[in-house]
Amino acid sequence: MQAQGVIARKAGEQAQVEDFVVDDPGPGEVRVRIEASGVCHTDLLYQQGDAGDNFPFLLGHEGAGTVEATGPRVTRLQEGDYVILAWRGPCGKCRFCSIGLLHLCPDNLTAPGRMHTRDGQDLVAVGGVGTFCTHTVVNAAQAIKVSREVPAPQASLIGCGVMTGVGAVLYTAGVRRGSTVAVFGCGGVGASVIQGARIARARQIIAVDIAPQKLEQAKRFGATDVVDAREGDPGDRIKELTEGNGVDYAFESAGRPDTLEQALWCRDLAGTCVMIGMAGPGATLELPLQRFFGQGGSLRVSWYGDCLPSRDFPMLADWYLKGDLKLDELVSRRIGLGETEDAYHAMHDGKTMRSVIVLD
Repeated sequence: MQAQGVIARKAGEQAQVEDFVVDDPGPGEVRVRIEASGVCHTDLLYQQGDAGDNFPFLLGHEGAGTVEATGPRVTRLQEGDYVILAWRGPCGKCRFCSIGLLHLCPDNLTAPGRMHTRDGQDLVAVGGVGTFCTHTVVNAAQAIKVSREVPAPQASLIGCGVMTGVGAVLYTAGVRRGSTVAVFGCGGVGASVIQGARIARARQIIAVDIAPQKLEQAKRFGATDVVDAREGDPGDRIKELTEGNGVDYAFESAGRPDTLEQALWCRDLAGTCVMIGMAGPGATLELPLQRFFGQGGSLRVSWYGDCLPSRDFPMLADWYLKGDLKLDELVSRRIGLGETEDAYHAMHDGKTMRSVIVLD
């Protein structure tokens, strides 16, 4: 069948909306009609060639929609099911899956080779899903059924940004009730970290950013204090706000070495620092090892919030329906397929939390 999507053909060039060919789903696969897709900074990294060079890419990895067709051996889903797409579909057989660490699976199930450009090239779907489009084919393990009461724009954000932020708190860091937290970078992912900390019942949540509007929004998601990083070393201000101690947990969601370093040194003794943001190529961090050792604690990397989508997507959807997880406030702009470049600019300028492609 024919579909339409945003395709990046060459590193650094503007992606274009193109028609492409979608094959029928194969064994264990489903075809999904996309209803909404969030625009994430990671998509821009792929477009620029900073996250891979196996072009052409079908961009997008935060999506929600309806299953339109199922391939052989698909038993868990059927036509008409409303799903959120995940770029993690554990294989169930690898060395990590076999010991119950499905969130570390290196052999995630996808559906490669099912989508092609009009000139015959196989499309590489970002995250194994590809959601800046009208239709996509994924492995059934990547399509997680949720309640249709969650609107598609909000549901799509659960697929990556929200899950990454909330999961980093609950799973990667294991934030304790009554603890103190600092969040560096308060865009869509950072706001979700703040929400995760609120849900975990942290007593103090300090939001750090250089965009005043994001700091103001951070309060709506649960920040108890805000720090404008333009006004000096944010670590000094964080220490002032925590009686000179620093925080128990610091999260870096901007993907920058300088903010990661600030997050490291704003911790209390034996505190935990979590790196969430995806840094660009060539980024490095130089550490004074004696100081790092003396402070103790840990530096951890959070991949997708160390989540298990089949367990966590329905849970987050339920939290939204109960009013515990704020998703409406994350949807800043609703756009069409041809407006992704404008969405990148708005994101870079700090004007949006998330732009969401909405398809009829």
